[in-house]
Amino acid sequence: EDSIIVIDRDIPMVDAALFGCAVVTGVGAVINTAKLPAGSTIAVVGLGGVGLCALLGGVLAGAARIIAVDIAEDKLGLARQLGATETFNAATPNCAEEIKDTTNGGVEYAFEVAGVVDAMKMAYSITRRGGTTVASGLSHHTHSFEVPHAQLVVDERSIRGSYMGSSIVR
Repeated sequence: EDSIIVIDRDIPMVDAALFGCAVVTGVGAVINTAKLPAGSTIAVVGLGGVGLCALLGGVLAGAARIIAVDIAEDKLGLARQLGATETFNAATPNCAEEIKDTTNGGVEYAFEVAGVVDAMKMAYSITRRGGTTVASGLSHHTHSFEVPHAQLVVDERSIRGSYMGSSIVR
């Protein structure tokens, strides 16, 4: 009941479906939750519909570097077409280390949008000191992500959740 929104009947359902989740969640995570400052370095981990929308949110917000991370080469190619400045295949050994090397310690903002604990681990691991990891992918409610407490404190990192892009959907 709280999630139903009446839309104009003239809107094609294929377009309306995007605004039901992907655009609102992906762009919203960047614009609303992270309040991404222009010139930031970001990574998007998971390049499904929500992830590609987060990437586009980064373009919209004026991110200086947008690193796209996925295990599917075709998604990485699409990410480059949509504005990713660099792409990395998460299945590659030492992927996180390569990203940290190329960004001098990691990204300022990492967006986990896959809803998979391994994606969250990747996003957290490539977030630099003082950076923010934003999780908007929903995993199964019994899955958990372990945070190294000392690292969280010493590196002064932030972890944010973003449900539906922190949007007021109505």
